[in-house]
Amino acid sequence: MSQSPVRVGIVGLGRWAKVLTRAVQKSGEVKIVAAYSRSEEKRAAFEKEFGVPAAPDLKTLLADPEVKGVILTVPNEQHYPLAEEVAKAKKHVYTEKPIAQTLEDGLRIAALEKQHGITVTVGHSARLMAGIRLIKQSIDKGELGRIAFLEANFSNERALELTPQTWRWYKDRAPGGPLSQLAIHQFDVLHLLGGEIREVSSMASKLSPVGAEVDDQSMTLLRFADGKVGYVGSCWTSPGVFCVRVFGQKGLMHYEIDFGTWDTPHLLHTASTLYIQRGKDGYGKREEIRIPESDMFRAELEMFAASCRTGKPGELNAHNGNVAVAVVYAALKSVERSGQYVKLSEVMEEAAGRVGASARHAA
Repeated sequence: MSQSPVRVGIVGLGRWAKVLTRAVQKSGEVKIVAAYSRSEEKRAAFEKEFGVPAAPDLKTLLADPEVKGVILTVPNEQHYPLAEEVAKAKKHVYTEKPIAQTLEDGLRIAALEKQHGITVTVGHSARLMAGIRLIKQSIDKGELGRIAFLEANFSNERALELTPQTWRWYKDRAPGGPLSQLAIHQFDVLHLLGGEIREVSSMASKLSPVGAEVDDQSMTLLRFADGKVGYVGSCWTSPGVFCVRVFGQKGLMHYEIDFGTWDTPHLLHTASTLYIQRGKDGYGKREEIRIPESDMFRAELEMFAASCRTGKPGELNAHNGNVAVAVVYAALKSVERSGQYVKLSEVMEEAAGRVGASARHAA
């Protein structure tokens, strides 16, 4: 006998809420049954487009006993305060990446699990792409041999479109520009593929003609705990690209998607490339690998549904979400130190200390 879908609410009804709602509509595991935005106009439009009842206020949504969890698609600085409200209502939390605006708030969100007996799921969907999962399988099977080097890039032209009216214009809301908005996806992917990240070195610059506060180019080097190294590049002034390459002693694998299909992930397999090059075979002997159809957004929300059902955190957990944010903040600190390596443990310990001090002051 099949289980009925887990019923959840969604808060924040902008573009990304619509992308996720379309993904949910293809799933039998999860169903959005309530929606809320502070904008009455957005509530009405969302209800009309998707047939999801819109609550008049957040309190009403959280009081609904049918709602087992809540999807948050709100600006980054609202992640923690809203997650706290959701957790206090004993509902499970799904928050878009990054887990929070700051690492301190990310650690506070992680603490909500024990404080209120709920789970936290973070929307780092890129690690769920079929091509990334196939690379992970090949690594785990030893097909590539010992992994020595990883590289990734996530770029687009967002900086060319910025204005002072957009939140990404400002350093305090989009730290590092593409570093926190794009490269963070690849930090999570390389954490999945490469394991524990020990330290980070980074440089950044500002080349966009629009004059935003944020840097718009970044290059970050990663040193992993077992000695392998990696690189993540992110340009905010070029056509979109997302690619990952893994180098092992027996072979290498390359994965690249058509960035134009990002919002329609069920079509990624039709416009993506994945190949393996083995041993001493040259480029001409690389083997193209068929990429199966998948949907990273549906997959992440089904993981959320599983956590709502079981009460256990899954792969897209708060710890992994905080590691990705910690890499961003280590990179920002490295930029300030002219490229010096910064240990993730240093960044984590400093943030935890500030959270502890804040809690003691509040008490």
